[in-house]
Amino acid sequence: MVIHGPLTPGQVSFLLGIIPVFAAWLYSEFLEYKKNSVSTKTHSDINLVELGNETIKEDDRAVLLEGGALQSASPRARSSSVTSPIVRLFMLDESFLLENRVTLRAISEFGALLMYFYLCDRTNLLGESKKSYNRDLFLFLYFLLIIVSAVTSFKIHHDKSPFSGKSILYLNRHQTEEWKGWMQVLFLMYHYFAATEIYNAIRLFIAAYVWMTGFGNFSYYYIRKDFSLARFAQMMWRLNFLVLFCCVVLNNSYMLYYICPMHTLFTLMVYGALGIFNKYNEIGAVIAGKIVACFLVVILLWEVPGVFYLFWSPLTFLLGYTDPDPSKPKFPLLHEWYFRSGLDRYIWIIGMLYAYYHPTIERWMEKLEEMEVKRRIAIKTTIVTISLTMGYLWFEYIYKLPKVTYNKYHPYTSWIPITVYVSLRNFTQHLRCYSLTLFAWLGKITLETYISQIHVWLRSGVPDGQPKLLLSLIPDYPMLNFMLTTSIYVAVSYRLFELTNTLKTAFVPSKDDKRLVYNLIAGVVISSVLYTLSFIIIRVPQMLV
Repeated sequence: MVIHGPLTPGQVSFLLGIIPVFAAWLYSEFLEYKKNSVSTKTHSDINLVELGNETIKEDDRAVLLEGGALQSASPRARSSSVTSPIVRLFMLDESFLLENRVTLRAISEFGALLMYFYLCDRTNLLGESKKSYNRDLFLFLYFLLIIVSAVTSFKIHHDKSPFSGKSILYLNRHQTEEWKGWMQVLFLMYHYFAATEIYNAIRLFIAAYVWMTGFGNFSYYYIRKDFSLARFAQMMWRLNFLVLFCCVVLNNSYMLYYICPMHTLFTLMVYGALGIFNKYNEIGAVIAGKIVACFLVVILLWEVPGVFYLFWSPLTFLLGYTDPDPSKPKFPLLHEWYFRSGLDRYIWIIGMLYAYYHPTIERWMEKLEEMEVKRRIAIKTTIVTISLTMGYLWFEYIYKLPKVTYNKYHPYTSWIPITVYVSLRNFTQHLRCYSLTLFAWLGKITLETYISQIHVWLRSGVPDGQPKLLLSLIPDYPMLNFMLTTSIYVAVSYRLFELTNTLKTAFVPSKDDKRLVYNLIAGVVISSVLYTLSFIIIRVPQMLV
């Protein structure tokens, strides 16, 4: 097995951290098995005693149970005087291991999946193949998935609006998750098959994701008014936990996974916009002022030459990126960040606006549904006609442009097709109530499928490399290989989604800021110690040579 590139301190520190946790998890499983075995034997003994002597006293029965259940427990299991979880972990405190067995299992599984990432993308143990695009096959697979989804997962929802209490369901959660799902499938197939002819559509899909970042976060903070440290930490964990470990284990730059810093930035901007003077958010003029301020900040950062690079230069170590491909032109380190974030610099604000007027539009739609039939049909026909006309004009005069030219217009025009889609998807009550739950399920794991595709579905082979190759498990059988690698890839993505949430619950408590801060400090200290040890382990042999 050939490993591409030497081990880094980050990779060694990951191994130093995961190996003891894995050992502790195995020991906790053994303790759980032993406890269950003793408990089963104890219950069996009690049943035999009851059959032999039904007049046994309750005190005697309690003594028998206590003697059978606790006799095997060591003094270390009874003693939990050591309060530090880290110390108790390394002392293999049995009660601590049993209490945290599920968390230890989740960490171990998470580590194993990251090792699988490394195995697929950084070694030659598994094969690789070239990408190949065929429009007929591409469309066949996508429409086949739509048909299967429609046949197997078509669902009618009867949820009530949180604003009016009626079944309006305008832009409901089922609908937005489905929207993310079908876009994500095309986004992934675009990468797998190198379908460059739909480049402009992919740019639009990414804009729609960013629009939903503005829409979803504004709706949450405006309604819930929850600007707590716990909520902020949970939000950052969801966006960056997996990508952080991918950067460490695979020695990649943060910007290789550009969707993550983009969504982090725009989420922070929504959080800041509503969090500042949040007690005045009920005043319309204040919200209007905040929206205008957001536009002014974007104009200053992205439209005024030189300001973007000056502002972000202190974070070049985090947001800098250079493609290792020698055939690619070399740009400044922050060019990729400027390009990616700049394409969707306005659309998150449009999402905020749509979220703010969401209750108002729901009330209008409620009144529209109560109108007499002819008038309702006339208004809906007008809305559909205007939407289709706008969509057609955008498609003819913007979408069809070459990609370089299209990118120049994209930041200012991406709101048009998004608005058209929202209008057409919601113009009748029946359309609003329907969803394809298969796509909605895929929509929930878009972050994991985006990150995982680079390493267990596609393949780059080098740090920071773009995934130009396919992972090949069945050589010379491209469709069978597609079926197998896709199945594994989706399963891995779903497990990572579940594990991220499990570990978030364990380490980011929602109502205990003191414990949250302790966990944060402990994480920084442990990471620093492991990295220092790893650096020494790598450098000392080099110095002795």
